[in-house]
Amino acid sequence: MVKRSLQGSVTGIQEAKKAFAHKGWTQENLAFEVNLKTRQPIWRFFTGRPVERHIFIEICSVLSLNWREIAANPPEEFLESKELGAELLDIDALVQQVRSQRFEKIEDQCGTLQLLDISRPVRIDDIYIDVNILEEIANLQWLEFADLQNFTSKEFDRFGLGEVSQTQIVGINAVETYSKLRVLGKPGVGKTTFLQHLAIQCNQGRFVANRVAIFVTLRDFSDESREAGEFHLLNYICKEFFTSGISDTSVVETLLLEGRVLLLLDGLDEILDQDSLAVVNEIRRLSEKYQKNMFVVTCRTGVKASSLRRFTDVEIAPFTSEQIVAFAHKWFTRLTKTNVHQRQEQAVEFIEKLDLPENFQFRRLVVNPLFLHLACWVFDQQNKFPTQKAAFYKQCLDLLLIKWDETKAIERDKVYQGFLLPQKLKLLSQIASATFEQGNYFFEQRIIEQYIGDYIRDLPNASTEPEELQLDSEGVLKAIELQHGLLTERVRGIFSFSYLAFQEYLTARQIVASHNLEALEQPLELLVSHITEPRWREIFLLTVTMLRSADFLIQLMKQQVDALVAKDLYLQKFLTWASQKSLVAPPQPAAIRAFYLALTRTPHLTQPFVLACILDKGLFLDAAFDKLVMECTLDNESNFGNALVCDDALSNALAIVQDAGLYQALQQLKDLLPDRKQSEERFQTWWQKSFPAWIERLEATIAKHRNIQHHWHFSPKQQQVLQQYYYANQLLIDCLNSNCQLTDVVRQEIEASLFLPLKELSQREWQGL
Repeated sequence: MVKRSLQGSVTGIQEAKKAFAHKGWTQENLAFEVNLKTRQPIWRFFTGRPVERHIFIEICSVLSLNWREIAANPPEEFLESKELGAELLDIDALVQQVRSQRFEKIEDQCGTLQLLDISRPVRIDDIYIDVNILEEIANLQWLEFADLQNFTSKEFDRFGLGEVSQTQIVGINAVETYSKLRVLGKPGVGKTTFLQHLAIQCNQGRFVANRVAIFVTLRDFSDESREAGEFHLLNYICKEFFTSGISDTSVVETLLLEGRVLLLLDGLDEILDQDSLAVVNEIRRLSEKYQKNMFVVTCRTGVKASSLRRFTDVEIAPFTSEQIVAFAHKWFTRLTKTNVHQRQEQAVEFIEKLDLPENFQFRRLVVNPLFLHLACWVFDQQNKFPTQKAAFYKQCLDLLLIKWDETKAIERDKVYQGFLLPQKLKLLSQIASATFEQGNYFFEQRIIEQYIGDYIRDLPNASTEPEELQLDSEGVLKAIELQHGLLTERVRGIFSFSYLAFQEYLTARQIVASHNLEALEQPLELLVSHITEPRWREIFLLTVTMLRSADFLIQLMKQQVDALVAKDLYLQKFLTWASQKSLVAPPQPAAIRAFYLALTRTPHLTQPFVLACILDKGLFLDAAFDKLVMECTLDNESNFGNALVCDDALSNALAIVQDAGLYQALQQLKDLLPDRKQSEERFQTWWQKSFPAWIERLEATIAKHRNIQHHWHFSPKQQQVLQQYYYANQLLIDCLNSNCQLTDVVRQEIEASLFLPLKELSQREWQGL
């Protein structure tokens, strides 16, 4: 039987006193280093009285002494493995025996997951996707704020606003590379699941098969230690082994001394502040004393990197496209209740719809496994992505702000006491709105703390002392970053929202709240002033669906759109022509006007032809004629190729013309083209003398029979205005189709008056339409 206590020999105590004096500590200092609540065990140690074995060994370790040389008659059973009895000489056999005894325990502890909104446990092998690791931590880099503001969109992705472009390694390879690893990550990226996967792989002999996996939830260790009044990680592990029938504590020490342990410590961020130092000290002591073992600690991004010395910090990377596909296939084939064929089809459909342009913002969010799971769950319920994105974003925020910690039973420190969910959302919305309005995706720490300070100052009983207010602001920022993961430090001292979709959603929420609570028109009027700016597109689409009534906003948008071209007489003339053309092709005049605007703006693109095929055969013919003229005038150089292009285009047009007069006129023009067999000299002569008149006659013929005019000559400024006008109208149409709360009267009026010139708009108002 191993002795439960030890005491120092006379010479050993003398050596210990010398080492203690050299440290220059008091007994209280030494008690703190050994993680004791009182100095009584220290006093007992120096007076030669018996002390609990683990405390005796820890005191010697802190004083840099060999405990065997200090102890009186150290027990034989507790020596290094080379001094152990014969039954413990075979360390490989011991590893296999311990793994066999603890196999069911590890499988039960780490083999299943409890996913949100899924009523049954899920086997980890059924859903787990190998994570990737980033070895370069962005928030440990130094960059100037101006450098970030000038980044391209690709460089934005490097710092977390989209898919990450840094070099990644497979997570399990990182564990093999670094014996002491701290794995950082945002909430929901799979830190705990990664550790569980490592434990299962080791337990089943597929990873570091010569080691014993030990999985510790640091929150449980902290809670139990606080109640016991003593933080001692080795004792905690020994008690955990006891539940597997391993009562001899020397077994754990032997495994640690031989470097045969894979120690997995989960959730460093989940312990209370008052316990943090004690837990970190225990991890440090154990990792330094038993250096030959492998240590992996998980922690949310935001905890100070210096808190665990000699550990390498890495970060879990967002999911790649391949990982998203693999996860979706696993999710639908393993978690849904339909037959296998339907499950596979649903997974394929999920991926296909996720890649559609209208789901781009969902695509940016689901690089996080938590949000990817939520997206799969919603898709499984509705067989589509939600048309109102605001509801999905709200679910995600609820997860981060409340439900995620509740699900894991995490009790976090109340850094910002009295902040209920609405108050947290209000603060975050104010920050999002202010930064987005200024065009800032990145913002300096001092700026964000000023926003927080302004909010705190207005709270009841808030301190007005500048120093105290500054400390409170720093604490709230750290809480938002660490607890919720909504704000994240991209590089040193520079923050952004963790996902651009959240900044956009919260900005829209602030606009709606200001409009609803203050009954003011100004917030919506300010929003409408950005109608031609593409970066505001999502704000419009979110805001219009979040309003109790979208009538006023839609009407403001329509007024702003029409104002873009109201003062340009030439553009008004063009819109009048487009309106006249729309009258001959009912029943969708607004769509017809949009077609002719698209045709004029981008005659070389296929979009007008797609619209024409959908809307009307006559429109398709107009598009074909427009393409004909464009191809015949594409290159002013005389060559046979140009003549062949014109000849082929005319043949194609003739094949669909039904009007006899137009057919005859086009056929005559085709007959005037030079024969393909003519010599180059005769062709050059025809081109120089006859082509200008020929193309003029072609345009006149098309204008006469189809009222298509090719002489619109827009200045660069007018082209820019037309581009903005077309974009703004498209945004307005997308808002109409967004399932917003809109009265039928307003919807019908807006749809009927799209792309109309100012004169016709005025007539509609005068007629009360």
